Amino acid sequence: MDWRTQSQNLAKQFGARIERIGVRLARRRETLLVSLALTLVLVVLAGAAPLAALLGFAIVVAWAGLADRGASALAGEAGDAPRAASERLWKQLLEGFPEPAVALGPSGHILYANGAAQDLLGGRRDGLHFTSLSRDPSLVEAVDRALANGESATVELQERVPVERRRSATIAALPTDNSALTVPAVLVTLRDLTEQDRLARMRADFVANASHELRTPLASLKGFVETLQGAAKDDPAARERFLAVMSEQADRMTRLIDDLLSLSRVEMREHLPPSDRVDVGEVLTHVVQSLQPLAQRSEMDLRLAGAEAEALVRGDRDELVQVFQNLIQNALKYGRRGGHVEVMVSALQGRVKVAVKDDGPGIAPQHLPRLTERFYRTSVAQSRERGGTGLGLAIVKHILNRHRGDLEIESKVGAGSTFTVVMPTLRA
Repeated sequence: MDWRTQSQNLAKQFGARIERIGVRLARRRETLLVSLALTLVLVVLAGAAPLAALLGFAIVVAWAGLADRGASALAGEAGDAPRAASERLWKQLLEGFPEPAVALGPSGHILYANGAAQDLLGGRRDGLHFTSLSRDPSLVEAVDRALANGESATVELQERVPVERRRSATIAALPTDNSALTVPAVLVTLRDLTEQDRLARMRADFVANASHELRTPLASLKGFVETLQGAAKDDPAARERFLAVMSEQADRMTRLIDDLLSLSRVEMREHLPPSDRVDVGEVLTHVVQSLQPLAQRSEMDLRLAGAEAEALVRGDRDELVQVFQNLIQNALKYGRRGGHVEVMVSALQGRVKVAVKDDGPGIAPQHLPRLTERFYRTSVAQSRERGGTGLGLAIVKHILNRHRGDLEIESKVGAGSTFTVVMPTLRA
């Protein structure tokens, strides 16, 4: 705010105070005149002595002053009631805003911030200057224009610390002729665009990764077809070798498309809670039995413990089968060849836990937070070599979200990994 605007505001406030003082003086003059008139009436009509008349004048003045102050107090109380009601009303309106909202007074100081704004700003900011919200020049300029000229605007705020964030701020000038400092003159609403940007990047990355994953085997297939049509046309040995590779690449594309379709179906139903009763122990027994041939081919020992315990959950049996298949297959694929994989079930305090533990090489700590991202792999080459698509744990995460469950991952390099599914039981 420039010095001219500040001077105008101060002049308005000073003028209002002078006007109030003038009204009070006018009231005092009327009181004195009435008192003097009553005293003269006492002297003329009652023939009172000058001393008695003076005493009567003092009494009348005192009585009139008390009456004047009483009337002023009543008028002040009558004027304060609507002002307090109005303040309560606009504060309640701000609390009803779903997004952070801050009301600024004519001087640019914060009058009130709703609950969402307090959460965003880390506490109350009442009485502080609006620059405590952000020192972004675009916000400062927009608020100054709103206070000075009543202009409304929308600006973007970029923050680098403590974390990178992008916000949109809408500055709206409020129409008011009241110069009191407790009346909102500008409303600032904030909208966090960081999550929106993150989701947009995720969608773009997903399309790019899916295209890349399909392009690689397609290019390989096309190259082998051209070779078989040309130089290797009459070479039976080369033909058999190339056809085997082509079949492998076709299987890879089939797995990728199946996982993409599965992920899409899970995401579409993620908001719908399942309604069937499912016995987790029975599901695990079925999954472990179906994966025993894979364990034997990998020369690994696959064991199941605790499946006899009662662990009923509200769920979708097919989706839970998919969850445990993915986790156990990962343990068999990436565990130590010749090692063992343990699947342990336990139910305690309304929760059922299923832990899948291997004794493989483990996972470095920097990879753990990103394992459930789509197409994220700790080793792309190793994953492709073992038939992974990079979507298995993403599917697991979305299915567990639908079942109100969680996935906990513990791993230490050289000491294996443990993936634990936690879900509420029917009695919870």
